[in-house]
Amino acid sequence: MALSLAVLGAALAALDGAAAFAPGGGLAPPSLRSSWLRASTLDDAPATAPPPESPPPAEKSLTQRIMEKTSSAGQASGAGGSSTWDAFLRAESNWERLKSSTAFDYDPTNLSVVQDGPPQFVTDDGAAGNPKCWEKLRSQADSNAPLDYDAVVCGGTLGIFIAQALQVKGHRVAVVEAGKLMGREQEWNISMKELEELVELGVLTNEDIEQAVKTEFPGCRAGFKNKEVTPLAGSYFDNGETGYECFTPNVLNLGVSPAVLIANVAERFKANGGTVLEQSPLKGIVVSDSIGAVIDIVGDDADPITTKLVLDCMGNASPVSRQQRHGRKPDGVCAVVGSCAGGFDAESNLLGDIIYTNTEIQDKGQNGQLQYFWEAFPVGIGRDGKEPGSSDVKTTYMFTYMDAERDRPSLQTLMDDYWTQLPIYQPTITDVETDLDVKRVLFAYFPTYRDSPLQPQWSRLLAVGDASGIQSPLSFGGFGALTRHLDRISTAVSEALDDDILHKSDLARINAYTPNLSAAWMFQKAMSVRMGQGVDPKFVNRLLATNFDVMNEMGERTMMPFLQDVVRIDGLAGSLARSFVADPGFMPQIVAHVGVPTLVEWLGHVSMITAYTALHKVATPAIAPFVEKMDDPKERFLWRRRMEAWKFGSGQDYAFDE
Repeated sequence: MALSLAVLGAALAALDGAAAFAPGGGLAPPSLRSSWLRASTLDDAPATAPPPESPPPAEKSLTQRIMEKTSSAGQASGAGGSSTWDAFLRAESNWERLKSSTAFDYDPTNLSVVQDGPPQFVTDDGAAGNPKCWEKLRSQADSNAPLDYDAVVCGGTLGIFIAQALQVKGHRVAVVEAGKLMGREQEWNISMKELEELVELGVLTNEDIEQAVKTEFPGCRAGFKNKEVTPLAGSYFDNGETGYECFTPNVLNLGVSPAVLIANVAERFKANGGTVLEQSPLKGIVVSDSIGAVIDIVGDDADPITTKLVLDCMGNASPVSRQQRHGRKPDGVCAVVGSCAGGFDAESNLLGDIIYTNTEIQDKGQNGQLQYFWEAFPVGIGRDGKEPGSSDVKTTYMFTYMDAERDRPSLQTLMDDYWTQLPIYQPTITDVETDLDVKRVLFAYFPTYRDSPLQPQWSRLLAVGDASGIQSPLSFGGFGALTRHLDRISTAVSEALDDDILHKSDLARINAYTPNLSAAWMFQKAMSVRMGQGVDPKFVNRLLATNFDVMNEMGERTMMPFLQDVVRIDGLAGSLARSFVADPGFMPQIVAHVGVPTLVEWLGHVSMITAYTALHKVATPAIAPFVEKMDDPKERFLWRRRMEAWKFGSGQDYAFDE
């Protein structure tokens, strides 16, 4: 996911009078400085000399004008009343900092050399951390008093769902949230099947779903086109390499209110004895392998919280994962910009787009080359008596895959391109500033790492959700990735708590290697362009159009798992073989684009998907009865985690509708 022009706004001029660029591309007014008011005498300047003229104020960019009209109040972790532009500048600053950073090797186990170490947010060194935390932990241990909680979940927006799942299993759980625990106004798009899985876990009720679902539509289009032509029939080569599109029902076709979901789950969690600590930013975490962990909350009067296990659900910006990945730059980034707005044609606002292109690869000069993708969902139809065709509100996203090299474009550049290209994507809009009633502007970047999911560096501390990198490198992460793994993770964590199996080597089995997640890396590689790499501008569209055409012909058992970020060997092998037959001359270009080392690594992961599939289908049924009869809780725990790794690592957890 030199300072960007949009980071600091209108910069002050240097003392030598040089002007600074402003976000709108104009010149920022110079700072008031004594050199303009130099000492003078009546001999060298008339008493009535006019003051120097100030340069005209810089013209605001389209992005800034729109954002300053949009309040970020009501957004999770948003500053109440601040403009979206303020939040955008903060995100831009973080993005520029990430791009400007330089990767380096850091070995926390090497104490013989001086290294540039990370901020110590987590420590298991008794001489470090807050003494109050160690004092409370030792006091409870000496008096044989129970720790405050079985588990503390740090980060409540998605963490409340994990907390509820653990509470249902009988554990004492607290949620610690830096801000106010609340869902964003922006709808989450998901499928009914995924929500029903949460009902089965006892995390949601059917009443929650009825209250939270605000939008429902039949399904989504996928399309890959070198230019905008809608509708489009036939294969990529049948229509002269214009592109290809298809429709998939019941994928991300529900828009749910995060505010309703989170409020309902939090209320039920607290009613059943759970604790939610809001406005409680963390100062750090201290860990004793033998006793427990302590949450250190900001504030002199804040009482440390002791627990058997800490679950890091603070997302991809987690200070825990930042410390653990110190010295690393992400291997890839998915950058996303967009908006939720009214003003679209209501009668045609009936379906979504799950992944769509309508341009060739864009050459951004010194910023490299990018393939822009679109995603769109109607808002406010299909539920509560709102008929299809009655709403002009739509959420549209433009996203791209790239690395975090220094010269990659700013978020401002992506946002400007979004406004420029939106009328091409949505032809009923001609002027975004006058035609659209912008309700929210959306922007983020999602760093991804090839060694995901993140293995724990400390005992009694486990990263879950986006903090662990369990989401596909092709997705935006978040709620959808959580729903797939919530049953597995909550069951494993519950067992670890019951049997006190909380050493980092044991917790690592929960975040085990998953070959299908690792294999997805080549897909991101194929959909991005390295800095300085030469590529046919039609490469990505040709690749995806051919593959989606093949998967669509193979049917929903191939298409549905892939669209929900689940890679299975049956669908993968079949679609690759058919794609080669459909476009055999394209294979050398693919190999040249991704590179031989990446291809070899990917083939290794694919072979492991095959092995995991066989182990799940053959070995698991044979050994599961013996595992359940094991007397040693730790051995039983480890074997259960192995079998889960085979199942999820091969995509065999995906349940097809009968």
